[in-house]
Amino acid sequence: MKNPDWWRGAVIYQVYPRSFYDSNGDGIGDLPGVTAKLDYIASLNVDAIWLSPFFTSPMKDFGYDVSDYRGVDPIFGTIEDFDELIAEAHKRDLKIMIDQVLSHSSDQHRWFAESRASRDNPKADWYVWADPQADGTPPNNWLSVFGGSAWAWDSRRKQYYLHNFLTSQPDLNFHCPDVVEQVLSDVKFWLDRGVDGFRLDAINFCFHDPQLRDNPPSNAVAEGSIGVRKENPYAYQFHKYDKTRPENLAFLQRLRALLDQYPGTTTVGEIGDDNSLQTMAEYTSGGDKLHMAYSFDLLTEQHGADFFQKTVDSIEKKLTDGWPCWAIGNHDVSRVATRWQARTPQQLKAYMAMLLTLRGSVCIYQGEELGLTEAELEYKDLVDPYGINFWPEYKGRDGCRTPMVWDNKEANGGFSNARPWLPVYDDHYNAAVAVQHGQDNSILQAYRTFLGWRAQQPVLLKGDIDFLDSPENTLVYTRTYEGTTLLVALNLTDNPVRITAPAAGQSVSGTPDFVGGSWHDNELELQPWGVEIATL
Repeated sequence: MKNPDWWRGAVIYQVYPRSFYDSNGDGIGDLPGVTAKLDYIASLNVDAIWLSPFFTSPMKDFGYDVSDYRGVDPIFGTIEDFDELIAEAHKRDLKIMIDQVLSHSSDQHRWFAESRASRDNPKADWYVWADPQADGTPPNNWLSVFGGSAWAWDSRRKQYYLHNFLTSQPDLNFHCPDVVEQVLSDVKFWLDRGVDGFRLDAINFCFHDPQLRDNPPSNAVAEGSIGVRKENPYAYQFHKYDKTRPENLAFLQRLRALLDQYPGTTTVGEIGDDNSLQTMAEYTSGGDKLHMAYSFDLLTEQHGADFFQKTVDSIEKKLTDGWPCWAIGNHDVSRVATRWQARTPQQLKAYMAMLLTLRGSVCIYQGEELGLTEAELEYKDLVDPYGINFWPEYKGRDGCRTPMVWDNKEANGGFSNARPWLPVYDDHYNAAVAVQHGQDNSILQAYRTFLGWRAQQPVLLKGDIDFLDSPENTLVYTRTYEGTTLLVALNLTDNPVRITAPAAGQSVSGTPDFVGGSWHDNELELQPWGVEIATL
Protein backbone atom coordinates (compact mmCIF):
# COMPACT_ATOMS: atom_id res chain seq x y z
CA MET A 1 0.00 0.00 0.00
CA LYS A 2 1.77 3.10 -1.29
CA ASN A 3 -0.55 5.49 0.57
CA PRO A 4 -2.60 3.98 3.41
CA ASP A 5 -4.15 7.42 4.01
CA TRP A 6 -5.42 7.67 0.43
CA TRP A 7 -8.89 8.40 1.78
CA ARG A 8 -7.86 11.82 3.14
CA GLY A 9 -9.06 14.20 0.46
CA ALA A 10 -10.27 11.35 -1.76
CA VAL A 11 -13.21 11.70 -4.14
CA ILE A 12 -15.63 8.79 -3.91
CA TYR A 13 -18.12 8.14 -6.72
CA GLN A 14 -21.37 6.60 -5.51
CA VAL A 15 -22.87 3.97 -7.79
CA TYR A 16 -26.48 2.90 -7.23
CA PRO A 17 -26.16 -0.45 -9.04
CA ARG A 18 -29.87 -0.88 -9.86
CA SER A 19 -29.74 2.28 -11.96
CA PHE A 20 -26.22 2.36 -13.37
CA TYR A 21 -26.07 -0.08 -16.29
CA ASP A 22 -28.01 -3.25 -17.11
CA SER A 23 -25.76 -5.88 -18.66
CA ASN A 24 -28.27 -8.71 -19.09
CA GLY A 25 -31.45 -7.02 -20.32
CA ASP A 26 -33.73 -7.50 -17.32
CA GLY A 27 -34.28 -3.80 -16.70
CA ILE A 28 -32.17 -3.73 -13.52
CA GLY A 29 -28.57 -2.59 -13.29
CA ASP A 30 -26.06 -5.13 -12.01
CA LEU A 31 -22.46 -5.74 -11.00
CA PRO A 32 -21.25 -6.73 -14.50
CA GLY A 33 -22.83 -3.47 -15.63
CA VAL A 34 -20.64 -1.55 -13.20
CA THR A 35 -17.58 -3.45 -14.43
CA ALA A 36 -18.50 -2.57 -18.02
CA LYS A 37 -18.48 1.14 -17.13
CA LEU A 38 -15.27 1.25 -15.09
CA ASP A 39 -13.42 3.09 -17.84
CA TYR A 40 -16.04 5.83 -17.69
CA ILE A 41 -15.71 6.11 -13.90
CA ALA A 42 -11.92 6.18 -14.17
CA SER A 43 -12.21 8.98 -16.76
CA LEU A 44 -13.80 11.16 -14.07
CA ASN A 45 -10.49 11.12 -12.14
CA VAL A 46 -12.11 9.92 -8.92
CA ASP A 47 -10.32 7.75 -6.37
CA ALA A 48 -12.93 5.22 -5.28
CA ILE A 49 -16.35 3.77 -5.96
CA TRP A 50 -19.00 3.41 -3.27
CA LEU A 51 -21.41 0.62 -4.20
CA SER A 52 -24.88 0.83 -2.72
CA PRO A 53 -26.08 -2.58 -1.42
CA PHE A 54 -26.00 -5.56 -3.76
CA PHE A 55 -26.55 -8.18 -1.03
CA THR A 56 -29.27 -10.82 -1.01
CA SER A 57 -32.50 -9.03 -0.14
CA PRO A 58 -36.27 -9.12 -0.63
CA MET A 59 -35.81 -5.53 -1.87
CA LYS A 60 -38.52 -3.97 0.25
CA ASP A 61 -36.07 -1.07 0.69
CA PHE A 62 -34.03 -1.92 -2.40
CA GLY A 63 -31.12 -3.66 -0.73
CA TYR A 64 -31.01 -1.75 2.53
CA ASP A 65 -32.94 -4.71 3.97
CA VAL A 66 -30.33 -7.46 3.92
CA SER A 67 -31.28 -11.13 4.21
CA ASP A 68 -27.74 -12.50 3.71
CA TYR A 69 -24.76 -10.29 4.55
CA ARG A 70 -22.38 -12.52 2.59
CA GLY A 71 -24.47 -13.16 -0.49
CA VAL A 72 -24.92 -11.32 -3.78
CA ASP A 73 -28.55 -11.00 -4.81
CA PRO A 74 -29.12 -12.81 -8.14
CA ILE A 75 -30.54 -9.65 -9.74
CA PHE A 76 -27.06 -8.12 -9.37
CA GLY A 77 -25.05 -11.17 -10.38
CA THR A 78 -22.81 -13.56 -8.46
CA ILE A 79 -20.00 -13.42 -5.95
CA GLU A 80 -17.65 -14.15 -8.87
CA ASP A 81 -19.00 -11.03 -10.61
CA PHE A 82 -18.13 -9.05 -7.50
CA ASP A 83 -14.62 -10.50 -7.40
CA GLU A 84 -14.14 -9.54 -11.05
CA LEU A 85 -15.37 -6.01 -10.33
CA ILE A 86 -12.82 -5.68 -7.53
CA ALA A 87 -10.00 -6.96 -9.74
CA GLU A 88 -10.88 -4.75 -12.71
CA ALA A 89 -11.31 -1.67 -10.52
CA HIS A 90 -7.93 -2.19 -8.92
CA LYS A 91 -6.33 -2.46 -12.37
CA ARG A 92 -7.58 1.08 -12.94
CA ASP A 93 -6.35 2.32 -9.55
CA LEU A 94 -9.94 2.60 -8.32
CA LYS A 95 -10.78 1.58 -4.76
CA ILE A 96 -14.03 -0.24 -3.99
CA MET A 97 -16.10 0.68 -0.93
CA ILE A 98 -19.31 -1.17 -0.18
CA ASP A 99 -22.39 -0.23 1.80
CA GLN A 100 -22.78 -2.00 5.12
CA VAL A 101 -26.21 -1.90 6.76
CA LEU A 102 -25.31 -2.97 10.27
CA SER A 103 -28.09 -1.59 12.46
CA HIS A 104 -30.91 -3.68 11.02
CA SER A 105 -31.58 -6.63 8.74
CA SER A 106 -34.48 -7.81 6.64
CA ASP A 107 -37.32 -9.65 8.38
CA GLN A 108 -36.57 -12.39 5.84
CA HIS A 109 -33.12 -13.02 7.35
CA ARG A 110 -32.78 -16.45 8.91
CA TRP A 111 -31.65 -14.77 12.14
CA PHE A 112 -34.97 -13.00 12.51
CA ALA A 113 -36.93 -16.10 11.59
CA GLU A 114 -35.25 -17.92 14.47
CA SER A 115 -35.45 -14.98 16.87
CA ARG A 116 -39.20 -14.53 16.43
CA ALA A 117 -39.94 -18.26 16.81
CA SER A 118 -39.73 -18.23 20.62
CA ARG A 119 -38.35 -16.32 23.60
CA ASP A 120 -35.75 -18.94 24.51
CA ASN A 121 -34.05 -19.94 21.25
CA PRO A 122 -30.32 -19.26 20.63
CA LYS A 123 -31.11 -16.04 18.74
CA ALA A 124 -33.97 -14.86 20.92
CA ASP A 125 -31.99 -11.77 21.95
CA TRP A 126 -30.52 -10.95 18.53
CA TYR A 127 -33.25 -8.37 17.88
CA VAL A 128 -34.90 -5.74 20.09
CA TRP A 129 -38.00 -7.29 21.64
CA ALA A 130 -40.23 -5.76 24.30
CA ASP A 131 -43.52 -6.51 26.01
CA PRO A 132 -46.50 -4.26 25.38
CA GLN A 133 -47.71 -1.78 27.92
CA ALA A 134 -50.62 -2.83 30.11
CA ASP A 135 -53.13 -1.55 27.56
CA GLY A 136 -51.44 -3.41 24.68
CA THR A 137 -49.84 -0.35 23.14
CA PRO A 138 -46.16 -0.20 22.09
CA PRO A 139 -43.45 -0.09 24.79
CA ASN A 140 -42.70 3.62 24.28
CA ASN A 141 -43.15 6.59 21.95
CA TRP A 142 -40.28 5.91 19.53
CA LEU A 143 -41.09 6.66 15.90
CA SER A 144 -39.98 5.16 12.61
CA VAL A 145 -38.12 7.33 10.09
CA PHE A 146 -40.63 6.08 7.51
CA GLY A 147 -43.66 7.13 9.56
CA GLY A 148 -45.66 5.78 12.49
CA SER A 149 -44.51 3.82 15.50
CA ALA A 150 -41.05 2.23 15.52
CA TRP A 151 -42.61 -0.87 17.06
CA ALA A 152 -44.38 -3.74 15.28
CA TRP A 153 -46.38 -6.50 16.97
CA ASP A 154 -45.32 -10.09 16.39
CA SER A 155 -47.99 -12.70 17.11
CA ARG A 156 -45.48 -15.54 17.50
CA ARG A 157 -43.61 -14.09 20.47
CA LYS A 158 -46.52 -11.91 21.54
CA GLN A 159 -44.08 -9.02 21.79
CA TYR A 160 -43.18 -5.90 19.88
CA TYR A 161 -39.96 -5.64 17.88
CA LEU A 162 -38.11 -2.41 17.10
CA HIS A 163 -37.78 -1.11 13.55
CA ASN A 164 -36.32 2.36 13.08
CA PHE A 165 -37.16 2.14 9.39
CA LEU A 166 -39.66 -0.17 7.63
CA THR A 167 -41.53 -2.84 9.60
CA SER A 168 -39.64 -5.30 7.36
CA GLN A 169 -36.33 -3.96 8.74
CA PRO A 170 -36.10 -5.16 12.36
CA ASP A 171 -33.29 -3.64 14.42
CA LEU A 172 -30.48 -5.90 15.57
CA ASN A 173 -29.75 -5.87 19.29
CA PHE A 174 -26.17 -4.66 19.63
CA HIS A 175 -26.37 -5.11 23.40
CA CYS A 176 -26.12 -8.85 22.61
CA PRO A 177 -22.41 -9.80 22.35
CA ASP A 178 -23.13 -12.51 19.78
CA VAL A 179 -24.64 -9.93 17.43
CA VAL A 180 -21.53 -7.76 17.62
CA GLU A 181 -19.27 -10.74 16.94
CA GLN A 182 -21.38 -11.80 13.95
CA VAL A 183 -21.47 -8.32 12.46
CA LEU A 184 -17.69 -7.96 12.74
CA SER A 185 -17.28 -11.40 11.20
CA ASP A 186 -19.39 -10.37 8.21
CA VAL A 187 -17.34 -7.19 7.77
CA LYS A 188 -14.18 -9.31 7.84
CA PHE A 189 -15.65 -11.53 5.10
CA TRP A 190 -15.65 -8.61 2.67
CA LEU A 191 -12.27 -7.32 3.81
CA ASP A 192 -10.84 -10.72 2.98
CA ARG A 193 -12.36 -10.43 -0.51
CA GLY A 194 -10.36 -7.26 -1.09
CA VAL A 195 -12.71 -4.35 -0.49
CA ASP A 196 -11.01 -1.07 0.33
CA GLY A 197 -13.58 0.31 2.71
CA PHE A 198 -17.17 0.68 3.82
CA ARG A 199 -19.86 3.29 3.74
CA LEU A 200 -21.73 2.62 6.96
CA ASP A 201 -25.46 3.16 6.64
CA ALA A 202 -27.26 4.79 9.60
CA ILE A 203 -24.27 3.96 11.77
CA ASN A 204 -25.52 5.94 14.77
CA PHE A 205 -28.61 3.68 14.99
CA CYS A 206 -26.83 0.54 16.22
CA PHE A 207 -27.54 0.86 19.95
CA HIS A 208 -30.75 1.76 21.76
CA ASP A 209 -31.52 2.67 25.36
CA PRO A 210 -32.04 -0.67 27.16
CA GLN A 211 -34.48 1.02 29.55
CA LEU A 212 -36.63 1.99 26.55
CA ARG A 213 -37.23 5.51 27.89
CA ASP A 214 -39.53 7.82 25.92
CA ASN A 215 -37.94 10.41 23.66
CA PRO A 216 -38.65 14.00 24.71
CA PRO A 217 -40.44 16.35 22.29
CA SER A 218 -38.49 18.63 19.97
CA ASN A 219 -39.60 22.13 19.16
CA ALA A 220 -37.31 22.59 16.19
CA VAL A 221 -35.60 20.52 13.55
CA ALA A 222 -31.90 20.64 14.41
CA GLU A 223 -29.09 20.67 11.88
CA GLY A 224 -28.47 17.36 10.14
CA SER A 225 -31.77 15.82 11.22
CA ILE A 226 -33.26 13.32 8.79
CA GLY A 227 -36.84 14.21 9.72
CA VAL A 228 -39.03 16.37 7.51
CA ARG A 229 -41.29 18.10 9.99
CA LYS A 230 -44.11 19.28 7.77
CA GLU A 231 -45.13 15.79 6.73
CA ASN A 232 -43.20 13.39 8.95
CA PRO A 233 -43.76 13.31 12.74
CA TYR A 234 -40.29 11.78 13.21
CA ALA A 235 -38.90 15.30 13.62
CA TYR A 236 -41.35 16.05 16.43
CA GLN A 237 -39.05 14.16 18.83
CA PHE A 238 -35.56 14.75 20.13
CA HIS A 239 -34.04 11.33 19.49
CA LYS A 240 -32.22 10.92 22.75
CA TYR A 241 -32.87 7.26 23.47
CA ASP A 242 -33.51 5.43 20.19
CA LYS A 243 -30.13 6.18 18.55
CA THR A 244 -26.67 7.77 19.01
CA ARG A 245 -26.22 6.03 22.33
CA PRO A 246 -22.83 6.20 24.10
CA GLU A 247 -22.31 2.44 23.77
CA ASN A 248 -21.87 2.95 20.04
CA LEU A 249 -18.43 4.48 20.54
CA ALA A 250 -16.97 1.26 21.92
CA PHE A 251 -18.42 -0.69 19.01
CA LEU A 252 -16.85 1.74 16.52
CA GLN A 253 -13.51 1.25 18.24
CA ARG A 254 -13.80 -2.51 17.74
CA LEU A 255 -14.75 -1.97 14.10
CA ARG A 256 -11.76 0.33 13.58
CA ALA A 257 -9.43 -2.18 15.23
CA LEU A 258 -10.59 -4.75 12.67
CA LEU A 259 -9.97 -2.43 9.73
CA ASP A 260 -6.55 -1.50 11.09
CA GLN A 261 -5.57 -5.12 10.42
CA TYR A 262 -6.09 -4.34 6.72
CA PRO A 263 -3.85 -1.33 5.94
CA GLY A 264 -5.30 1.09 3.44
CA THR A 265 -8.95 0.37 4.20
CA THR A 266 -11.34 3.05 5.37
CA THR A 267 -14.84 3.89 6.61
CA VAL A 268 -17.25 6.73 6.01
CA GLY A 269 -20.24 6.86 8.32
CA GLU A 270 -23.66 8.28 7.55
CA ILE A 271 -24.79 10.41 10.49
CA GLY A 272 -28.48 11.27 10.60
CA ASP A 273 -28.95 12.88 13.99
CA ASP A 274 -30.47 15.85 15.80
CA ASN A 275 -26.93 17.00 16.67
CA SER A 276 -25.13 15.66 13.65
CA LEU A 277 -22.06 17.89 13.81
CA GLN A 278 -21.31 16.94 17.41
CA THR A 279 -21.86 13.28 16.58
CA MET A 280 -19.53 13.51 13.58
CA ALA A 281 -16.86 14.96 15.88
CA GLU A 282 -17.29 12.19 18.44
CA TYR A 283 -17.32 9.42 15.85
CA THR A 284 -14.18 10.56 14.00
CA SER A 285 -12.00 11.82 16.86
CA GLY A 286 -8.97 10.10 18.30
CA GLY A 287 -8.07 8.06 15.21
CA ASP A 288 -9.69 4.97 16.73
CA LYS A 289 -13.26 5.05 15.40
CA LEU A 290 -14.57 6.12 11.98
CA HIS A 291 -12.06 7.45 9.48
CA MET A 292 -14.58 10.03 8.27
CA ALA A 293 -18.27 10.84 8.39
CA TYR A 294 -20.90 12.94 6.66
CA SER A 295 -24.27 14.27 7.76
CA PHE A 296 -27.39 15.53 6.02
CA ASP A 297 -26.41 19.19 6.50
CA LEU A 298 -25.62 19.79 2.82
CA LEU A 299 -28.30 17.34 1.67
CA THR A 300 -31.26 19.57 2.53
CA GLU A 301 -33.00 22.31 0.57
CA GLN A 302 -31.08 24.93 2.55
CA HIS A 303 -28.35 26.59 0.52
CA GLY A 304 -26.61 29.88 0.02
CA ALA A 305 -23.27 31.37 1.00
CA ASP A 306 -24.20 32.13 4.61
CA PHE A 307 -25.55 28.63 5.16
CA PHE A 308 -22.53 26.98 3.56
CA GLN A 309 -20.06 29.01 5.61
CA LYS A 310 -21.95 28.45 8.87
CA THR A 311 -22.12 24.69 8.24
CA VAL A 312 -18.44 24.33 7.34
CA ASP A 313 -17.32 26.59 10.19
CA SER A 314 -19.40 24.59 12.66
CA ILE A 315 -17.94 21.31 11.52
CA GLU A 316 -14.39 22.64 11.52
CA LYS A 317 -14.74 23.93 15.09
CA LYS A 318 -16.19 20.68 16.40
CA LEU A 319 -14.19 18.11 14.44
CA THR A 320 -10.74 19.12 15.75
CA ASP A 321 -8.72 16.00 14.81
CA GLY A 322 -11.60 14.33 12.93
CA TRP A 323 -12.06 14.25 9.17
CA PRO A 324 -15.20 15.31 7.27
CA CYS A 325 -16.63 13.86 4.09
CA TRP A 326 -18.79 16.20 2.02
CA ALA A 327 -21.74 15.33 -0.17
CA ILE A 328 -24.38 17.48 -1.83
CA GLY A 329 -26.30 14.56 -3.32
CA ASN A 330 -26.97 10.86 -2.85
CA HIS A 331 -29.64 8.19 -3.31
CA ASP A 332 -31.76 9.46 -0.40
CA VAL A 333 -32.36 13.11 -1.39
CA SER A 334 -33.60 14.97 -4.45
CA ARG A 335 -31.04 15.89 -7.08
CA VAL A 336 -28.98 18.92 -6.11
CA ALA A 337 -29.72 20.71 -9.38
CA THR A 338 -33.40 20.77 -8.40
CA ARG A 339 -32.99 21.02 -4.63
CA TRP A 340 -30.77 24.12 -4.85
CA GLN A 341 -32.68 25.56 -7.82
CA ALA A 342 -29.68 25.65 -10.14
CA ARG A 343 -31.00 27.14 -13.39
CA THR A 344 -27.79 27.16 -15.45
CA PRO A 345 -24.75 24.94 -15.96
CA GLN A 346 -22.59 27.71 -14.51
CA GLN A 347 -24.44 27.49 -11.19
CA LEU A 348 -23.82 23.74 -11.02
CA LYS A 349 -20.16 24.28 -11.83
CA ALA A 350 -19.90 26.82 -9.00
CA TYR A 351 -21.43 24.34 -6.55
CA MET A 352 -19.03 21.67 -7.84
CA ALA A 353 -16.06 23.98 -7.28
CA MET A 354 -17.20 24.64 -3.73
CA LEU A 355 -17.66 20.95 -2.98
CA LEU A 356 -14.26 20.03 -4.36
CA THR A 357 -12.30 22.78 -2.58
CA LEU A 358 -13.56 22.26 0.98
CA ARG A 359 -11.34 20.54 3.53
CA GLY A 360 -12.16 16.86 3.61
CA SER A 361 -13.10 13.99 1.34
CA VAL A 362 -15.97 14.11 -1.14
CA CYS A 363 -18.78 11.82 -2.29
CA ILE A 364 -20.28 12.41 -5.74
CA TYR A 365 -23.53 10.67 -6.65
CA GLN A 366 -23.86 9.11 -10.10
CA GLY A 367 -25.38 11.59 -12.56
CA GLU A 368 -24.27 14.59 -10.53
CA GLU A 369 -21.43 15.00 -12.98
CA LEU A 370 -24.05 15.31 -15.75
CA GLY A 371 -26.09 17.93 -13.93
CA LEU A 372 -29.15 15.68 -13.78
CA THR A 373 -32.30 17.19 -12.30
CA GLU A 374 -34.83 15.44 -10.08
CA ALA A 375 -37.08 13.20 -12.17
CA GLU A 376 -40.79 13.95 -11.94
CA LEU A 377 -42.60 10.63 -11.70
CA GLU A 378 -46.27 9.77 -11.62
CA TYR A 379 -47.67 7.97 -8.59
CA LYS A 380 -48.12 4.78 -10.61
CA ASP A 381 -44.37 4.68 -11.26
CA LEU A 382 -43.31 4.95 -7.60
CA VAL A 383 -41.67 1.99 -5.92
CA ASP A 384 -40.11 3.69 -2.88
CA PRO A 385 -42.22 2.88 0.21
CA TYR A 386 -41.16 6.19 1.78
CA GLY A 387 -42.69 8.17 -1.09
CA ILE A 388 -45.77 5.97 -1.39
CA ASN A 389 -46.47 6.51 2.31
CA PHE A 390 -46.15 10.30 2.23
CA TRP A 391 -47.45 11.07 -1.29
CA PRO A 392 -48.12 13.73 -2.52
CA GLU A 393 -46.49 16.09 0.03
CA TYR A 394 -43.31 14.04 -0.21
CA LYS A 395 -42.66 12.04 -3.36
CA GLY A 396 -39.95 9.81 -1.97
CA ARG A 397 -36.54 8.96 -3.32
CA ASP A 398 -37.38 7.50 -6.73
CA GLY A 399 -36.78 10.83 -8.48
CA CYS A 400 -33.05 10.68 -7.77
CA ARG A 401 -32.77 6.96 -8.52
CA THR A 402 -33.90 6.84 -12.13
CA PRO A 403 -31.51 5.16 -14.59
CA MET A 404 -28.24 6.70 -15.69
CA VAL A 405 -28.42 8.16 -19.21
CA TRP A 406 -25.59 6.97 -21.40
CA ASP A 407 -26.80 7.70 -24.93
CA ASN A 408 -29.56 10.08 -25.99
CA LYS A 409 -30.17 8.13 -29.20
CA GLU A 410 -30.69 4.71 -27.64
CA ALA A 411 -33.81 3.30 -26.05
CA ASN A 412 -33.96 3.91 -22.30
CA GLY A 413 -30.95 6.19 -22.58
CA GLY A 414 -28.64 3.26 -23.24
CA PHE A 415 -29.25 1.93 -19.72
CA SER A 416 -31.09 -1.24 -20.75
CA ASN A 417 -32.70 -2.97 -23.71
CA ALA A 418 -35.68 -3.82 -21.49
CA ARG A 419 -38.16 -1.64 -19.65
CA PRO A 420 -36.20 -0.24 -16.68
CA TRP A 421 -37.31 -0.74 -13.09
CA LEU A 422 -37.86 3.04 -12.97
CA PRO A 423 -38.58 5.06 -16.12
CA VAL A 424 -35.85 7.12 -17.72
CA TYR A 425 -36.78 10.78 -17.27
CA ASP A 426 -37.31 12.54 -20.62
CA ASP A 427 -35.45 15.68 -19.54
CA HIS A 428 -32.31 13.59 -18.89
CA TYR A 429 -31.72 12.55 -22.51
CA ASN A 430 -30.14 15.89 -23.42
CA ALA A 431 -27.69 15.47 -20.54
CA ALA A 432 -26.55 11.98 -21.59
CA VAL A 433 -22.89 11.02 -21.40
CA ALA A 434 -22.75 10.73 -25.21
CA VAL A 435 -24.01 14.32 -25.55
CA GLN A 436 -21.58 15.86 -23.05
CA HIS A 437 -18.50 13.76 -23.83
CA GLY A 438 -15.94 15.87 -25.67
CA GLN A 439 -17.82 19.13 -25.19
CA ASP A 440 -15.35 21.57 -23.67
CA ASN A 441 -18.02 23.56 -21.83
CA SER A 442 -20.13 20.63 -20.61
CA ILE A 443 -20.70 19.88 -16.95
CA LEU A 444 -19.18 16.42 -17.46
CA GLN A 445 -15.99 17.84 -18.93
CA ALA A 446 -15.81 20.40 -16.12
CA TYR A 447 -15.91 17.60 -13.55
CA ARG A 448 -13.24 15.59 -15.37
CA THR A 449 -10.87 18.52 -15.73
CA PHE A 450 -11.42 19.89 -12.24
CA LEU A 451 -11.04 16.49 -10.58
CA GLY A 452 -7.88 15.76 -12.56
CA TRP A 453 -6.39 19.09 -11.51
CA ARG A 454 -7.52 18.73 -7.88
CA ALA A 455 -5.80 15.35 -7.54
CA GLN A 456 -2.46 17.11 -8.14
CA GLN A 457 -2.99 19.78 -5.46
CA PRO A 458 -1.77 18.66 -2.02
CA VAL A 459 -3.09 21.92 -0.56
CA LEU A 460 -6.65 20.88 -1.48
CA LEU A 461 -6.20 17.29 -0.35
CA LYS A 462 -4.63 18.05 3.03
CA GLY A 463 -4.62 21.78 3.71
CA ASP A 464 -6.37 23.83 6.39
CA ILE A 465 -9.32 26.06 5.58
CA ASP A 466 -10.05 29.61 6.75
CA PHE A 467 -12.97 31.81 5.69
CA LEU A 468 -12.45 35.49 4.90
CA ASP A 469 -14.93 38.34 5.08
CA SER A 470 -16.59 38.88 1.72
CA PRO A 471 -19.64 40.56 0.15
CA GLU A 472 -23.12 39.13 0.64
CA ASN A 473 -23.82 35.83 -1.16
CA THR A 474 -20.15 35.18 -1.86
CA LEU A 475 -17.77 32.68 -0.32
CA VAL A 476 -14.06 33.39 0.04
CA TYR A 477 -11.66 31.08 1.84
CA THR A 478 -8.06 30.03 1.81
CA ARG A 479 -6.56 26.55 1.77
CA THR A 480 -3.06 26.39 3.25
CA TYR A 481 -0.53 23.55 3.34
CA GLU A 482 3.26 23.47 3.70
CA GLY A 483 3.80 27.08 2.64
CA THR A 484 1.28 27.09 -0.20
CA THR A 485 -1.88 29.19 0.03
CA LEU A 486 -4.77 29.03 -2.43
CA LEU A 487 -7.58 31.55 -2.42
CA VAL A 488 -11.00 30.22 -3.44
CA ALA A 489 -13.65 32.81 -4.30
CA LEU A 490 -17.23 31.96 -5.30
CA ASN A 491 -19.87 34.40 -6.48
CA LEU A 492 -23.21 32.72 -5.75
CA THR A 493 -25.30 35.54 -7.25
CA ASP A 494 -26.68 36.58 -10.63
CA ASN A 495 -24.67 39.81 -10.61
CA PRO A 496 -20.98 40.68 -10.97
CA VAL A 497 -19.17 41.31 -7.67
CA ARG A 498 -15.88 42.83 -6.51
CA ILE A 499 -14.00 41.15 -3.71
CA THR A 500 -11.09 42.55 -1.74
CA ALA A 501 -8.41 39.88 -1.22
CA PRO A 502 -5.57 39.98 1.35
CA ALA A 503 -3.11 40.35 -1.54
CA ALA A 504 -2.97 40.28 -5.29
CA GLY A 505 -3.63 36.80 -6.59
CA GLN A 506 -2.35 34.78 -9.52
CA SER A 507 -4.92 32.55 -11.22
CA VAL A 508 -3.83 28.93 -11.18
CA SER A 509 -3.51 26.90 -14.36
CA GLY A 510 -5.03 23.53 -15.14
CA THR A 511 -8.59 24.30 -14.03
CA PRO A 512 -11.56 24.33 -16.43
CA ASP A 513 -12.38 27.45 -18.43
CA PHE A 514 -15.20 28.45 -16.09
CA VAL A 515 -12.65 29.18 -13.34
CA GLY A 516 -11.11 32.65 -13.41
CA GLY A 517 -11.71 36.26 -12.51
CA SER A 518 -10.24 39.69 -13.25
CA TRP A 519 -7.60 40.97 -10.83
CA HIS A 520 -6.89 44.66 -10.23
CA ASP A 521 -4.09 44.62 -7.64
CA ASN A 522 -5.82 42.92 -4.70
CA GLU A 523 -9.33 43.58 -6.07
CA LEU A 524 -10.99 40.56 -7.70
CA GLU A 525 -13.96 40.90 -10.04
CA LEU A 526 -16.15 37.83 -10.55
CA GLN A 527 -18.90 37.40 -13.10
CA PRO A 528 -22.31 35.97 -12.05
CA TRP A 529 -21.72 32.53 -10.50
CA GLY A 530 -18.05 33.04 -11.16
CA VAL A 531 -15.25 31.04 -9.55
CA GLU A 532 -11.64 31.98 -8.98
CA ILE A 533 -8.83 29.90 -7.54
CA ALA A 534 -5.57 31.80 -7.16
CA THR A 535 -2.25 31.59 -5.39
CA LEU A 536 -1.48 34.35 -2.89
